[in-house]
Amino acid sequence: MYAVIETGGKQYRVQKGERLRIEKLEAESGAKVNFPVLLISDGSSVQVGKPHLAGAQVTATVHGEEKGEKLTIFKYRRRKGYRRKTGHRQQYTAVQIDDIKA
Repeated sequence: MYAVIETGGKQYRVQKGERLRIEKLEAESGAKVNFPVLLISDGSSVQVGKPHLAGAQVTATVHGEEKGEKLTIFKYRRRKGYRRKTGHRQQYTAVQIDDIKA
């Protein structure tokens, strides 16, 4: 059984017991969070919501914060003496899927 959830403006295909990194949530480590469900499949049938499935719920446990890889942003204009170098490091929340309820 798998489900498609929506969080942080992105959609994720999840299964029970799976661990994934999602956009940063304002939740403590060890807290339970619920996600809206867009689709549920049990292998033989598929239920699709418009846009969310009523009564369906995916529960997950927060396992802490993580940081993504470092990105370097370099802006440059030739012959103008213009150079700008900045960086970025995205923050994520690690969650483990506990239960999928149709």
